[in-house]
Amino acid sequence: MTKLRLAIVGAGPAGIYAADIILKAEKAFDVSIDLFEQLPAPYGLVRYGVAPDHPRIKGIINALRDVLDRGDIRIFGNVHFGTDITLDDLKKHYNAVIFSTGAIRDAELPIPGIELEGSYGAADFVSWFDGHPDVPRTWPLEASSVAVIGVGNVALDVSRILAKHADDLLPTEIPSNVYDGLAASPVTDVHVFGRRGPAQVKFSPLELRELGELRDVDMIVHDEDFDHDEASLTAIKTNKQVFVIDKVLNQWRERETGSASRRLHLHFFANPVEVVGDESGHVSAFRYERTRPNGAGGVEGTGEIREVEVQAVYRAVGYFGSPLDGIPFDAKRGVVPNHEGQVMDDDDQIVPGVYATGWIKRGPIGLIGHTKSDAMETVQHVLNDQASWWAPAEPSEESVDELLRSRGVEYTDLEGWHRLDQHEIALGSPSGRARIKVVPRDEMVRVSTGA
Repeated sequence: MTKLRLAIVGAGPAGIYAADIILKAEKAFDVSIDLFEQLPAPYGLVRYGVAPDHPRIKGIINALRDVLDRGDIRIFGNVHFGTDITLDDLKKHYNAVIFSTGAIRDAELPIPGIELEGSYGAADFVSWFDGHPDVPRTWPLEASSVAVIGVGNVALDVSRILAKHADDLLPTEIPSNVYDGLAASPVTDVHVFGRRGPAQVKFSPLELRELGELRDVDMIVHDEDFDHDEASLTAIKTNKQVFVIDKVLNQWRERETGSASRRLHLHFFANPVEVVGDESGHVSAFRYERTRPNGAGGVEGTGEIREVEVQAVYRAVGYFGSPLDGIPFDAKRGVVPNHEGQVMDDDDQIVPGVYATGWIKRGPIGLIGHTKSDAMETVQHVLNDQASWWAPAEPSEESVDELLRSRGVEYTDLEGWHRLDQHEIALGSPSGRARIKVVPRDEMVRVSTGA
């Protein structure tokens, strides 16, 4: 039976699903899979990109845990591709590699003033409130009025965390330093801006409903945004999600407001123009152009410029992939160029033995269901490309452990993740919480390795 030694770089849903699919589907090969992750813990954006008050979405972790706990996939955590292990190393020990490194950077928003002090990327803020070990432990929550640019689920996550009272997050796995920061926040108003109308938003009905359930927060919407054109009316009639979103927003229009201590404002038909700064170079306002439907499902500018006083701006206009050492990269799209997961070089030729799946393959779009079908496509090519697999000089499983130890890499494994998992659960138990996440990387490694 042919032996397939496969490396997967990135232990988020995309990487774990790819490993699971290949192990379940392939009977013609003796498959051995090693999963490399630069963080000491697995699950990627499910652990570090989903707000802590989303227990239903975080339930995905249970399915991922079931895959890993079978014991037929080795995990090497706290291993950085490009330094701790290189492409040449992978070629020496494996037949092929799948990159599933995702997209964790903020996409750019090229408007004047976006670089001012007090202007932030949403992805960085999400990493902070999710306890990512590689971001600062503190966050400058000093603004009473905040702008959030974007109308996707990440924008709503950011807006909800900013507007929500910190005590209402205590039942979650929110890290202690994040609770302390949010509890001291002086915020009273969060303004969310979208370039198009309410029938063209990108967030889900579930996210929107959760937003409206915030305690002591008034939801402010504006009647002028609901003069729907034909394209919007058609979308409301024919698309169930758009129908529900329209229903929820119209319910908010009828709510009485004015009694809450905090307000969350939704501004549609608002095209970003400029982040305005004061004399010290700090954000002082957000300026936008009022848009209107163009009759074709899009919008056009009206020439009317409006301005809202804010002291902080968060851009939530999408995630962006990061380049990988020695791997082709499309800097415009933030992805590894590929054909159905087969990585392509600058001459549009297939690179033997190198594959991609997940957001680094297709960009930051789609939900978990897309990730599974995406992985299936990539895996099929891996199996069909046996003739172009690498011929590793040292394919034994022990050789990888020896390589990392020889370089002084303090890697974590599945048993170590179980230790960290149980440790976090134990931290939360006295206060009735599901867990309290360990944040510092060195502490994560120490707990994982039992040091």
